[in-house]
Amino acid sequence: MNDEKNFPTMIIPTGTEIGVNEQGQLSIRTPGNLVIQNSGAYSLIESAQGSVRIDPGVKVEAVSVLAAESCFVAGELTAWRVRARKITLEKNSQAYIMLQESEQLELDRSARLVGNFASDKELYLMLGRFSRQLRQLPDGLTPGEASGEPFLVSGGNGDEPNVAPDGEDEPPAERLQQQQEVLSLVRVVLERELGRSELVDPGRSALESLLEMVQGNQLDRLEDSYAYLLSQVTGASDGLGQVREMLDRLFRTA
Repeated sequence: MNDEKNFPTMIIPTGTEIGVNEQGQLSIRTPGNLVIQNSGAYSLIESAQGSVRIDPGVKVEAVSVLAAESCFVAGELTAWRVRARKITLEKNSQAYIMLQESEQLELDRSARLVGNFASDKELYLMLGRFSRQLRQLPDGLTPGEASGEPFLVSGGNGDEPNVAPDGEDEPPAERLQQQQEVLSLVRVVLERELGRSELVDPGRSALESLLEMVQGNQLDRLEDSYAYLLSQVTGASDGLGQVREMLDRLFRTA
């Protein structure tokens, strides 16, 4: 009985929401400050009015980390998006952040930050500018090669995937490569959208079907179905708008 009294007490403040998605990722929304002391995979970590802190030795993977005030990283964070007034990386911390939205960024001299793009568009443009270098990565460094699919996300002048103007003929090999570039970018966006905890059916099921077609390179089914499937998503994001435009352009020039 005395040992039980030494156990830590967990308090869940009023207004906190905790859930688990289909991938087993936790979703935590709380009105005040939030301290993460357990390593794990999260779809969403959100402090509506306070700050988020990841303690030393803790490894967190999250789709989105949102904080009204600050996001303090003393351990290790891997995230698609981090939005906070200030992001602070403390001593010996590591952060792999693809998209960061903050007014201030503070790094200890021993901290390490990888990524740090300011928007989806900036990320796509950067990948596009270095598309040739991505294609030249040695075997084992491109995740998509194991399944026969290119890792390449964007190409051309960096503004959008390579698609030839209407009426111009392209060599079959080049056309196929450009087609795969578009599908790779679409896949990245769809996987990110499916990580949103607020996405519900029928939109979630529609995007899962769309992703399955993209992964399977099922172009005939994709051409017939993508417009309808995208229309099933309520409150579609800018990313899904970009998916619609890319697929429109792809099949218009196919």
